[in-house]
Amino acid sequence: MSDIHERFVEVARELSPLLADAIERGGPVTLTVDDSQPLAERLCRSVAGQQLSVKAARSIWGRVLAAAGEAPLMEFLVESNQDVLRSCGLSGAKTRALCLIAEEARAGRLEADILRELDHAERSRRLTALWGVGQWTADMVSIFYFGEPDVWPEGDVAARKTLERLTSPRRKTLRTASRFAPYRSHLALYLWRHVDAPPV
Repeated sequence: MSDIHERFVEVARELSPLLADAIERGGPVTLTVDDSQPLAERLCRSVAGQQLSVKAARSIWGRVLAAAGEAPLMEFLVESNQDVLRSCGLSGAKTRALCLIAEEARAGRLEADILRELDHAERSRRLTALWGVGQWTADMVSIFYFGEPDVWPEGDVAARKTLERLTSPRRKTLRTASRFAPYRSHLALYLWRHVDAPPV
């Protein structure tokens, strides 16, 4: 991990002193993978929390789980329960998306072991074919569920804006991020940590 960190500092130094300083000051990052939940459940939770604060997302998801009670979650997420799901705080669009993801899961078309064998591009194509699942969700799942080391989440505002701020708003972030291949997921981790770091 320290080898990756040293390489990141070197590459960043060629691009921008500010970026190099942010990476160097933070020290090495670790990509932590959590695939303890079924993939469909992780997808549903991710969609439910889109464009919400962490606190609001956690609260809504807690209400969904409470409403499901003892029922298996993928059996509970059906169209006939949409009023209950809406009362948990989900929008109509999110309710529809969760029900369609659950339908795919019940049909056996969301098997993590199969998707794990695919590269990020093909996995993204499969996931974003699901109604309500966008590229951001596919990127987050690839990084944090499948542990893919080389995903640049261009649609993540915090990562993209921080990279712009630490380099140049005139430079394309996709191009800048490409300098850190094959560890672009780690670049995002450095940037997210920088955003969360208290000012010094």
